[in-house]
Amino acid sequence: MLEYVIKRLLHVIAIVAVMSLLIFLITQIMPGNIAHLILGDFASPEDIATLESQMGLNDPWYVQYLRWASAMLHGDMGNSLSMNQPVAQVIWGAVGRSALLAGISIVLVAIIGIGLGVYTGIRRGSRSDQAISMVTYVNIAIPEFFWAIVVIMLFAGYLRILPATGYASLDDGFWNWLRHLILPVFTLVTGLIAHVSRLTRSSVIDVMNSQYIRVARARGFSERRVVRHHALRNALLPAITVLAIDVGVLMGGVVVAESIFSYPGLGRTLMYAIQHMDLPLLQASMMVVTFVYALANLAADLLYAFLNPKIRYGGASHA
Repeated sequence: MLEYVIKRLLHVIAIVAVMSLLIFLITQIMPGNIAHLILGDFASPEDIATLESQMGLNDPWYVQYLRWASAMLHGDMGNSLSMNQPVAQVIWGAVGRSALLAGISIVLVAIIGIGLGVYTGIRRGSRSDQAISMVTYVNIAIPEFFWAIVVIMLFAGYLRILPATGYASLDDGFWNWLRHLILPVFTLVTGLIAHVSRLTRSSVIDVMNSQYIRVARARGFSERRVVRHHALRNALLPAITVLAIDVGVLMGGVVVAESIFSYPGLGRTLMYAIQHMDLPLLQASMMVVTFVYALANLAADLLYAFLNPKIRYGGASHA
């Protein structure tokens, strides 16, 4: 198992390294000049050339990349061009708020999505299965921004019981804190719950029709024991994989939800950096998103290996 963990960690490090290079190159070819952005529109060409020389912008791109990557490894994300303050100071508060939003969302997706999938898979063909399946089909087809508009119009506009925008800390009271999270979380989880439940349902149906389940039933085990001790362990493996994939989808959804609900998280910070051509802030935001996605996939791989020993033993044997 240790060998498998080390191998997966090396994969994560390689992915993050490659992504850091891509992020740096993409931001370098974006229109605009950093020195010009810092000095303003009225700076003279001589002042711009001097600042470019001081910042090392005239060095080869690979020298600039190594300097930037080394600074990132040491926790130095640079200074925001538009806010005139350290990027780390700007980004970590946003990361914490987005982590709260994404964390609540992924927990709800896992609990509700897997729960619905198991329930409908065991009761395949029943009325409840048909009703839930119809709702999940619809939710998969509807984009997140549509649900955002609907819930804003209903709960913030018509009923006036929830705020349409903003964020509140726990210092403002638990209920006020929770009220500002309900609509963004609902927008994020609706489609993902449908996605996870559909896949879990299919997996449960496949497992329940397998040979070893028929053997367990023939030995006289109760249906509850067959489901809990024989079916769920294998049926949940694909759900774990898709949850890791959905973390990436969730990060994209966070950008949309935070923009619509004016939620001050990483997604909104990323959009702000793009709009204001704030390259240090943009680079740091994209690196954080990359790191989170890589860690989510690592966690899924390790959990998958824990539940299915064939994966870790097979991976170790080919190392």
